[in-house]
Amino acid sequence: MDRQGSIVRTPTGPPGGWPRRVAALLGACHPGPTIAVTLLVAGLAVASGQDASGCLLVTAAVLTGQLSVGWSNDAVDAARDTAAGRRAKPVVGGAIDARTVRAAALVALALCVPLSLVYGTLAGVVHLVGVAAAWLYNVRLKSTVLSWLPYAIGFASLPAFVTLGLPGQPRPAWWVVTAAALVGVGAHLGDVLPDIEADLALGVRGWPQRLGPAAVRLLLPAPLVAATVLLALGGAGALGAVAVAVALITAVGGSLLGRRRPKVPFRAAIVVAGADVALLLSHGAALN
Repeated sequence: MDRQGSIVRTPTGPPGGWPRRVAALLGACHPGPTIAVTLLVAGLAVASGQDASGCLLVTAAVLTGQLSVGWSNDAVDAARDTAAGRRAKPVVGGAIDARTVRAAALVALALCVPLSLVYGTLAGVVHLVGVAAAWLYNVRLKSTVLSWLPYAIGFASLPAFVTLGLPGQPRPAWWVVTAAALVGVGAHLGDVLPDIEADLALGVRGWPQRLGPAAVRLLLPAPLVAATVLLALGGAGALGAVAVAVALITAVGGSLLGRRRPKVPFRAAIVVAGADVALLLSHGAALN
C-alpha cells in the first residue's frame, strides 16, 4: 500500500519472449555497480599475485554475490519503485515480474556460498558476511539510521576476501580494509542522493534521508577523500600525492557546484572513488 492507503500493484505478466526476459533480468541486477565491483575485485586478485584459478574463483564468487544483492534489491523494492513511478526499473516497466527476480537472487546466492568457501574457508566466511550485510540492507536496514553500515561492511569485506585466499592466508592491512569501508559509505551517500526527496515521500528514512540532500551533498566527498588520504599514506608514493590533490579539488568543486547542479556532487564522488580504486590497485601485493 502507498502512503494514502491505496493498493500498489506490481506488474505480474511481462510480455515478450525469453530474450526480452533475459535482458530484463540482467537489467534488474543493477548491472553498473555489479560489473564495477566484480572487475575491481578481479583486478585486486590479479594485482595481489593470486594464480589464475584463484582469480577465477574470486571473480565468480563476487559476481554471484553482487547479482544476488542487485536482484534482491529490485525484488524487495518492487512495490516502492512502482509507487515512485521508476519506470526505468524492469519490474516497474513490466518487462519482468518480481517473483522471477526474487528466484534469480536466491539462485545466485546459492551459487555464491560454495564459490566463496572453495576459495578459502576464512576468506569465504568474510565475503559471505559482506553479502549478508548487503541483503540485510535490502530487507531491513535501508530505512534505518544504520543504513550506512552494510555498505561499510560489504566494501571492507572485498579486499579482505582477496587477501585471505592467498597462500598462507595473510591478514589484510588494516588501512586497506578501513579505506574500503570509507569508500562504501561514500557509495551509499552517492547512490541515495538523487532519490532522497522521492524516498522521503515513500517513508524511507535511512541515514542520508534523515540528513537531507543539502547535508549529503556536503558530506558525500568526505569519506572518499579520507579513503584517498589513507591509501596514499599506505605507501603509494607520487601517485598518492596526485590522487589526494585530485580528490580534494574535485570534492570541493563538487560541493560548491552542487546547489545549482544537483548531479555534480555525485559525479565528483565517482571521480574521487576512481582515484581510490587506482590507489588500491597500485598497492597490489602490499594489500596485506
